[in-house]
Amino acid sequence: MSFLTAVFLIGLLVGSLATYYVVSTQIKSLRNDISNLQNQVSRILGNQTVVYEYVNITQDGVDLSELYRQVKDSVVMVRGKLANGTTVQGSGFVYNYSGLMVIITNYHVVHDTVSRSVTFSSGNGYTAVINGTDPYADLAVLIVPDAPESEFKPLEIVSSSTLRVGDPVIAIGNPYGLFGSMTTGVISALNRTIQETYTGGFSIAGIIQTSAPINPGNSGGPLLNFNGKVVGVTTAIVSDSQGLGFAIPSSTIIREIASLIHNGSYDGHSYLGLQLMDMNYDLAQQIGASVTYGVRVVGYLDPSPARDGDVRIGDIIIALNGTRIINIDDLACYLEENTSPEETVIVTVIRGNQQQDLRVVLGRRPPPS
Repeated sequence: MSFLTAVFLIGLLVGSLATYYVVSTQIKSLRNDISNLQNQVSRILGNQTVVYEYVNITQDGVDLSELYRQVKDSVVMVRGKLANGTTVQGSGFVYNYSGLMVIITNYHVVHDTVSRSVTFSSGNGYTAVINGTDPYADLAVLIVPDAPESEFKPLEIVSSSTLRVGDPVIAIGNPYGLFGSMTTGVISALNRTIQETYTGGFSIAGIIQTSAPINPGNSGGPLLNFNGKVVGVTTAIVSDSQGLGFAIPSSTIIREIASLIHNGSYDGHSYLGLQLMDMNYDLAQQIGASVTYGVRVVGYLDPSPARDGDVRIGDIIIALNGTRIINIDDLACYLEENTSPEETVIVTVIRGNQQQDLRVVLGRRPPPS
């Protein structure tokens, strides 16, 4: 038994030694593999190249970041101080009028200000002087006499007459003082009218409605097409609305800019001198009218060129110069875009369910009260 025990112990010892040798060999091999991997990782880290990937955001094939780069230096911040010391702030943009560099902004941005400044994208600010204003179009032209020529990077203004609902647009301005902010959207409606407190009850006609987000401080900034050309001047938002902003059409700027610069004002707004209300189906049923569209005359203003042309209270205006008038927006936009003071227009009315054509010599809209 002692012999067998000895043999067993010797076998156990040999097996243990063999197992130890195999395990030790495997551990050494693993250590070598780990060392090799560490060396490879070190070489990779030592020779790595950091790659920065720039993703260009495009819309309708337009590189928006590149478009922004091209126009951002043309947008300025306009600040004004009121008599009570309050500071107001808006936006504006550079325009080259026959070699004269000016800043175009909204009238309401500089209204009642006693001093003004313009700050360019460089951060340099200068005193600004009002050159011309038109409250009926919410437009103002500023001159910055002390700014060097290098600050002025003008934008091109193109006619807004070819705009269509659905066209993409870009708004750039300084909402809440955040300089050079860009938003995008589409033209959501055309030929709106809006009223401001400083227009004395008269409407601002031909307004562009856009879904591009507009906030306080955007006022006076450019509304651009996807070629980077100005098609409007952002002017107003509807409180508590989402995606509903307004802009003065560029066609208004083109029509008025010479007068604003040379005369300091614009007095080419035609005037009928009427108080009006929109027709609709319910009103037509109520008064027994034969039409459900147009505008009903409910009173006169003083003076009233339309009254002189025999337009009467109760008449329903359905056309001007043969152009169908559906509502007050239509009438205001037609007068603004297609007529001039002292011009004779044919006013088509429904009177007692009979259609009549009246010749009216348009007046000139009086200054805001």
